[in-house]
Amino acid sequence: MKKLFAVLAALNFAAAGFAAEKSALNVLDFGAKSDGVTKDTAAIQKALDTCAAAGGGTVTLPDGMFLTGSLVIGANTTVQLAQRANILGSPDIADYPVINVRWEGEFRDGHRALLSASNAANVTITGGAIFGPPLPLGKLRNPRGPVLIELTGCTNVLLENFTTQYQQLWSIHPLFCNNFTARNLTIRTVNSNGDGIDVDSCNGVLIEKCDINTGDDAIAIKSGRGLAAQNLERPTENVIIRDCRLHGSIFAGLALGSEMSGGIRNVKISGCVISGKQNAIYIKSRDGRGGYMENVSFENITILKSPTFIGIDLMKKGIQATDPVPGDVEKWSRVQNFTFKKIRVQDVATLVDGTNIPAARPLDGFTLTEISGTCAHAIALANMTNVNLSKIRVTGYDGALVTTNNVHGQGLDDPAGK
Repeated sequence: MKKLFAVLAALNFAAAGFAAEKSALNVLDFGAKSDGVTKDTAAIQKALDTCAAAGGGTVTLPDGMFLTGSLVIGANTTVQLAQRANILGSPDIADYPVINVRWEGEFRDGHRALLSASNAANVTITGGAIFGPPLPLGKLRNPRGPVLIELTGCTNVLLENFTTQYQQLWSIHPLFCNNFTARNLTIRTVNSNGDGIDVDSCNGVLIEKCDINTGDDAIAIKSGRGLAAQNLERPTENVIIRDCRLHGSIFAGLALGSEMSGGIRNVKISGCVISGKQNAIYIKSRDGRGGYMENVSFENITILKSPTFIGIDLMKKGIQATDPVPGDVEKWSRVQNFTFKKIRVQDVATLVDGTNIPAARPLDGFTLTEISGTCAHAIALANMTNVNLSKIRVTGYDGALVTTNNVHGQGLDDPAGK
């Protein structure tokens, strides 16, 4: 795991952009009006197509209000928004063609995103602000409404230095991407399903210095649901999330699952401030998911006022797949090697709620160390092996510091020690 993270850290996606600077195009030269009233879809798309046909370059949106429907970004293209450039999603659903998307873990019809790219290398979106279409588009489910940004099968993606605002639907959805970076983003959503970034079956992910406050999960890590996703074997792996501020105003600041049948592994979260209306951190799955979550670490994290610091439910969270993973044991997700170190909690109601874990497949490897702060209730664990508790020095709680049921490991009798 250390080697994988060292390789990812060495890459660090430090370049300001990936596009080969073969052309520099201004959308105004293609007829865009930027008045917030005239639809600029055709003009902007023509600039994007011209850029891609020339082998790549930069498409610039200067200061202004660009009303547009769904746009497709080609390979080797940087979309550069000026500081006061705003993309406004069209309110007309006809401006978002219906395509095949993965939504909540399964493939189905969905309206194409406001900004999209498919099987494209070296895609950058930077600067300005992006506003999603107004309701009811974000409420559409059959077919799914348009998300803000959806990148499928892309390599070397950089999203940085912009602001988004949407409601009741995902903001950013990378799927099957390799080398994906989100940096210095401010993401705001409201209401159910308003996730910030949904990382879905991606390899090599860096999310840093982002401020995400959403109506659902601020960041969710996923990889599909059901037997088809498990057999596809496309995990989300080699993920670094650092120096972010994450708040889920309805659900979690950071969620793993519940659509995780393809697997989640090698995830490192550090230097973040996290809070949630229900859970700051939520590890979730259910029967029929199968798959695995392994090698996940949290270090140097501040947890602000939340009902629960760590919530774990591996038994009943999420929509059942149309093709559940069968088997008495195999239907349950394999979860192992979760580490939480140097965590500060402030006014948390419950430190750890970790009892909804199937006895048929216990969580294997759960470490809590150097935990400090205040909570009303402490730690409840069930069906775990290789637990390691140490230096847990919280105050303000009622009852026992640790309660267990079928839990084996170290420090259970003296979690404050060492």
